Amino acid sequence: MSMTQVAAAGTQKTPSPLLEVRDLSRTFGQGGHAIHAVDKVNFAIEPGEIVAVVGESGSGKTTLGRLLLRLLDSTGGEILYHGQNVTRLHAGGGLKRYWRGVQAVFQDPFAAFNQFYSIRRVLTKSLNVLEKHLPEKEKLERISAALREVGLDPSEVLEKWPHQLSGGQIQRVMIARALVVNPELLVADEPTSMLDASLRVTVLNLMTDLRKQHNMGIVFITHDLGQAYYISDRVLVMYHGQIVEQGPVEQVLLNPQHEYTKRLMADVPLLHGRESILQKATDWQE
Repeated sequence: MSMTQVAAAGTQKTPSPLLEVRDLSRTFGQGGHAIHAVDKVNFAIEPGEIVAVVGESGSGKTTLGRLLLRLLDSTGGEILYHGQNVTRLHAGGGLKRYWRGVQAVFQDPFAAFNQFYSIRRVLTKSLNVLEKHLPEKEKLERISAALREVGLDPSEVLEKWPHQLSGGQIQRVMIARALVVNPELLVADEPTSMLDASLRVTVLNLMTDLRKQHNMGIVFITHDLGQAYYISDRVLVMYHGQIVEQGPVEQVLLNPQHEYTKRLMADVPLLHGRESILQKATDWQE
């Protein structure tokens, strides 16, 4: 290798993660009454990776999700998207571009949708926020493609109202709403908690399929360690706003090092591999 080649190799930059947070913080209140909901959190996610954020109620995981989505302003730290700082983007072009790449799947789809809008109108209005310039025909094509991708027949659901769909169907519509703008990252906050046990594995499998098909990153927020074990590549354990343990999912959940993680694991049945989680879900369906 020539000296020129060596010099060029030395100046090559390592590709930036899809999303990275550095010392991300959110404090509510002031002084002695301050609550550190998210306290100097650091992690990164790569394209095609599923990272689970686990913890009990009040651990800060939902606040973290809202910060990542820029639905809540941070009080410290940075959010980097493809290496670009998006922490202080304001409503308008910059934030809209970010939302094209980073979309949400919320816990309660019925609360997220206007019950007086048809599914067609719900999805069209969502698409208009970021892609208003598209011809109406192309909007319908995108919406129909997204519905088919989540296993729904557009002809059967587009003219229905949210209350006419089952919990599993409406959660799929929620995922389709995120997919219409072709995001690179989904932030999914307890996406199965409102579903019957028999439907949960269906949604989990759908999300893993989307990861494979689109090389999509997913931040999967959950209190359910079994689901985290089944779906994720890495896991972050949150406690009082801090990440107290993180690493490959099997390393963290099968050999926990932090006392809080050990306590969480003591409260759930033994995990004997991802197949056992799938078998439980299959048993529920039967």
